[in-house]
Amino acid sequence: MRRAGLAALGAVVGCAKAASLPVGRVPAGTYEVGCTAGQQGCVPIEGPRHTVTLTRSVLVMETEVTQGLWQAVMGSNPSRFSSCGAECPVERVNWEDAVRFANALSERDGLEPCYELAGSTVSWPKGAACTGWRLPTEAEWEVAARGGADTLYAGGGELDAVGWTGENSGGATHPVKQKAANGYGLYDMSGNVYEWVWDWHGPYPSGAQVDPVGPASGSGRGVRGGSWFYFAPYARVTGRGYSPGGRHFYLGLRLVQTSP
Repeated sequence: MRRAGLAALGAVVGCAKAASLPVGRVPAGTYEVGCTAGQQGCVPIEGPRHTVTLTRSVLVMETEVTQGLWQAVMGSNPSRFSSCGAECPVERVNWEDAVRFANALSERDGLEPCYELAGSTVSWPKGAACTGWRLPTEAEWEVAARGGADTLYAGGGELDAVGWTGENSGGATHPVKQKAANGYGLYDMSGNVYEWVWDWHGPYPSGAQVDPVGPASGSGRGVRGGSWFYFAPYARVTGRGYSPGGRHFYLGLRLVQTSP
């Protein structure tokens, strides 16, 4: 996914613990997403504005998965920016790597693995009823990034206060939690590294949706949030991109759990 090839583009703060990792809690409810009133520079793939209902609360990792956590669980560090240190986000992981990591972290923490893998085929048999670690759906990701508000970026309207992008990164990733959190206590949801979501990338269906999981197939899985490599418009909470599955130095992950 090269720069030119990227696809066009009631708050409750949670500080609970899920397993051994800090999380923010996104409560169940109905939320407005897409090109809402507080957004600017929307493109067609980000619309139409619509509502999504999440029938279960979601526990979202406070930060992107770090190099230190990946190393502890997987015994390796694929990151280009390994010299950045253990508190920097892991990158150069593809979607299948992310799914395998989610299962491995669930097993480490004594939780049920959410995914079944058969070669390159991945299934999610229990859906959001699974309480192990998993990738967020695209709807869960956007609701979490908004943090209960309609700001342009995750945490506010001034990007430099909340995220690392091409304007301020100096050409590299940065340790997590160096910028302000959003209303759910989540860091770096705008910038630092792009984050994989479960969904295949594609147009939003029309009308209100309940627990959407995206199209049945597509040309790539969704990525959200922008990165150190891309500029500010890509880091908006509505910005939507995708990758055919490669490992890139601007692409990492953040996991969630369905709240038990």
